[in-house]
Amino acid sequence: MPRVPAALSRRRSRNPDRRRPLPFPGLAARPRPWLRALGLVTVVLTGAWLGLLVVGDVHAPVGPMDTTMALRPSLSGGTKINVSPLGALTLDSHVAPLRLDVDVDQLDPVRAQALVDHPERLSGLQREVTDDIGHGTLDLAVRSLVAVVTGAAVLGLAVYRRPRRALAAGGLALALLAASGISAYATWNPRSVLEPRFSGLLSSAPSVVGNARSIVTEFDVYQKELARLVTNVTKLYDVASTLPAYQPDPSTIRVLHVSDIHLNPASWKIIESLVTQYKVNVIVDSGDTMDHGTAAENGFLDPVEDLGVPYVWVRGNHDSLATQRYLERMKNVHVLDAGRAETVAGVRFAGIGDPQFTPDRSRPTGGDAAERLAGARLASALRDQRAKGTPVDIAVAHEPLAAQETDGTVPLVLCGHLHTEGTEILPLGTRLRREGSTGGSGLRAVEGTYPAPIEASILYLDRDTRRLQAWDEIGLGGLGRTTAEVSRHLVKK
Repeated sequence: MPRVPAALSRRRSRNPDRRRPLPFPGLAARPRPWLRALGLVTVVLTGAWLGLLVVGDVHAPVGPMDTTMALRPSLSGGTKINVSPLGALTLDSHVAPLRLDVDVDQLDPVRAQALVDHPERLSGLQREVTDDIGHGTLDLAVRSLVAVVTGAAVLGLAVYRRPRRALAAGGLALALLAASGISAYATWNPRSVLEPRFSGLLSSAPSVVGNARSIVTEFDVYQKELARLVTNVTKLYDVASTLPAYQPDPSTIRVLHVSDIHLNPASWKIIESLVTQYKVNVIVDSGDTMDHGTAAENGFLDPVEDLGVPYVWVRGNHDSLATQRYLERMKNVHVLDAGRAETVAGVRFAGIGDPQFTPDRSRPTGGDAAERLAGARLASALRDQRAKGTPVDIAVAHEPLAAQETDGTVPLVLCGHLHTEGTEILPLGTRLRREGSTGGSGLRAVEGTYPAPIEASILYLDRDTRRLQAWDEIGLGGLGRTTAEVSRHLVKK
């Protein structure tokens, strides 16, 4: 019996009270709630993404086509319609961390043949397509909701092995998806279908969009116009071997704007192709066609005579007066300088050559002041034309600094020089349209990290008012690349 207390005492010493404070409280682990929250968010986002990848797709028939719709994580949102093998259409439809992908998988031969055999059914195809898209989108929303919540909850359970943490992950995923839906709804842009970006072979079929006048009156709301696009894609599949050419609208004048060719012989083939495809009425070249402006380079200009349409040209800082005189001898070329105005293809143009010839190192250049002075001379000539009752529709200069001086004297001014395209409305209302390099920067094509792209634009003018209605930006991959993209832009009124 005397040994029992001693044994109990020894057992207590082996199992001390765990609630006793540590002798060094400063070494105790401190909780980090922000780290736990970051870990939970990472688990939720990963689980939601995996859920969308596994079960987030919806296979839905849309008219005569079988499509796959899916929501995918994205930093910019928007909608992408993949029409394999023709290319893709990208729409800036919304801003949210989710992008809607619509893949046209195949054309159902039975349903397509029914349309061919019974053309009267085409009148009801648009309503059918709209209904199909509505059902598919609703199914996609429900399936995505289940996929996101389930994926986050399952991954949360696998990581934390606690049901409460798994439920918290599922709830947070639901909240994030709801916030994304609210963001998409708040930023929904039904007009985005008016300005799609085409890539792949679809870039050579701008008839999918329509002419510059009809797109304003026919394109209404996103869902209806997506139906129109799917209908047009049906036609494309039916004649995939011969893509439909652009159908010109007789109420528009089509102007091809090129600039900064810089002695690239490939440019003439591209320009010739655009003239044929778009049924161009007139070409405007805003300068730097040459690189050194020497007489030895003049033979490079000979293909201009074979383009088959009028060619309006102003001198750039790489074009010499010898270059200008050589072009003046060509019958289809209209050289504009010193503010001279001419009516070409129903449009009244006026322009001025660049006051500086930079390849000549023997003479000092006048810098920005010379450009602004040239622009002021052009603006004065434009005011004189308006006072005579013959207002100019489009002014042309090479340097943007000179073009800016025409603000308030003309509706539209075209320029180049910077090898990057852009559009801006000047303070007094003149629209300045700057073209990129149609020669892909010429001899400087590979100076940067990537080859410079080849860029040009098709401008659509109302035949009655000669005002700009819309324009297509055309971009081709630079040296060694085969990419192509066409973007439609509307004049916002």
